[in-house]
Amino acid sequence: MTQKSDFDQRVVLVTGGTKGIGRGIAEGFLAEGATVVVCARSAPEALPDAGGRSAEFMACDVREADAVRQLVDAVVQRHGRLDVLVHNAGGSPAVDAATVSPRFHEGVIRLNLTAALHMAQAANAAMQQQSEGGVIVFIGSVSALRPSPGSAAYGAAKAAVLSLASSLAVEWAPKVRVVAVSPGLVRTEQSHLHYGDEAGIAAVGATIPAGRLAEPSDIAQACLYVASPRAAYLSGTNVLLHGGGEKPAFMAAAQAGRS
Repeated sequence: MTQKSDFDQRVVLVTGGTKGIGRGIAEGFLAEGATVVVCARSAPEALPDAGGRSAEFMACDVREADAVRQLVDAVVQRHGRLDVLVHNAGGSPAVDAATVSPRFHEGVIRLNLTAALHMAQAANAAMQQQSEGGVIVFIGSVSALRPSPGSAAYGAAKAAVLSLASSLAVEWAPKVRVVAVSPGLVRTEQSHLHYGDEAGIAAVGATIPAGRLAEPSDIAQACLYVASPRAAYLSGTNVLLHGGGEKPAFMAAAQAGRS
């Protein structure tokens, strides 16, 4: 999607970049010539790789502000700069909002919202010192824009991230652009936990106008675009990447009524 010259000699940090969507994003930037650092709480068995090159790993708990600052400082010290932050770390198991503990909800918000602010603050501090500034990409979720039963706190946190992106884009312009990329349903190594076997995954994919779940590489391509010079005027907004969205429930109900 983008020319290698867009990211040659560019340094990219991907949080939660060792598996799933984050791994796909890291491999996308590697394939385009970037130096890529991934972080997670523990090292993976295998690092993201593409084109004969591998990502570099640094351990970090993104919920801890001090650890986040140390991570960004380490990236800049080792590589001399930080051009792109893709903040992907986050998530939540399915729970009952009525009965789950307040501590659980606080933890979900801390991971999915507060951590995003910690990462953005640290990255912005480094990028503002660079002549070319930088780009911060928040990985959002379609859960921010529709009901999210079973993950209400997660959906609320992701909705707040969209607001965060629009506010920070104003505060930190023109040196730093801030954009959100919000995937819909994505096929990862954990899809079976949500959708069952291959038949279940295919059935879920059939409900999407595109006819399939997204792949991590689809999300990577969107990140490559929004982080590239071609998107120089793109800031403070959300790129919704959901394959056409979800078919309205009334359509199936109406068809059932005719049969």
